[in-house]
Amino acid sequence: MTSQPITASSSITAWLAHPEGGPLVRGLLAQAGIDETTLAPVAGLPLQQLVVLSQGQLPQQLVDDLVRQANGGEIPDESSLSDDGQWRETITPGRFAGRTVVVTGAASGIGRATASRVAREGGRVVAVDISAERLAELVESLPDAEVVAVAADITAQSGIDSIVAAAGDRIDALANVAGINDDFSPAAETSDAVWDRVIAVNLTGGFKLSRAVLPVMLAAGRGAIVNVASEAALRGNSSGTAYTVSKHGVIGLTKSTAFMYGPQGIRVNAVAPGGVATGIPMPASISEAGLGRLKPFQDMIPTIATADQLAASITFLLSDDAVNINGAVLASDGGWSVQ
Repeated sequence: MTSQPITASSSITAWLAHPEGGPLVRGLLAQAGIDETTLAPVAGLPLQQLVVLSQGQLPQQLVDDLVRQANGGEIPDESSLSDDGQWRETITPGRFAGRTVVVTGAASGIGRATASRVAREGGRVVAVDISAERLAELVESLPDAEVVAVAADITAQSGIDSIVAAAGDRIDALANVAGINDDFSPAAETSDAVWDRVIAVNLTGGFKLSRAVLPVMLAAGRGAIVNVASEAALRGNSSGTAYTVSKHGVIGLTKSTAFMYGPQGIRVNAVAPGGVATGIPMPASISEAGLGRLKPFQDMIPTIATADQLAASITFLLSDDAVNINGAVLASDGGWSVQ
């Protein structure tokens, strides 16, 4: 009996169980000196995500070669495959047609996935990030879309001004995605530098940009803002003090703004991700005390999501499909928050 073709979108679990794919993946792990049990936290992810998680150590070519070897030298056409239970992004054509959407952190991870999805669903995207080079790569990847790249620092007023200027007279939606990690330090160890930087990027930048776009939305009588919070906004045992406080602040910003401007047609919601496979590097210096306290709880994360899966949650709240939702915190965390 011929086995079902397996692709880069098939889960790592599916690869390990596949008669041809399993030995290939195990052989690759053996060469790297890795036991397959270490993949347990990411076993539900597509094999393709290992390229992102490896931060360049696992090249795309190697994944393509594995797919070919597991399928008799061919890369299967995924559109022709039967339903394998694996989630795949489904574009809604025209969902953002005629809309201008500002997305921060748009050059990588969740921000890039969000910007890409809005653009492919017909929206004009003002893509914001501090990296001009990576923004150029985003624009190049979407040749048929309208993407305005703005290399700006959201912690500086000049950066905020340049974003609003690039957006022009119409801003229908804002996704405040940009964010950074802290060093997992508890309060007694948190330095001024870590505190100031994390609060500035994760909270103050989103506040200032929201403040800047609200007059445009109010003049139009409608608008949607989605702030990316975190599982750390819902509990105290998932990150360090600075990050946890910043994301709790994002929830406060979301609820206050939703309350104040809801009657004027502005919807403001938050998404609280759990573990996400974005490949974002951790700080060079990590608090041993903080990590030691947090690790047993971090090990209980039920599932790791992809950036595209978070973009699905964010774009839902940005779109008119969420017409009756305001001031909500959507825990897009695979059920972590109910543990």
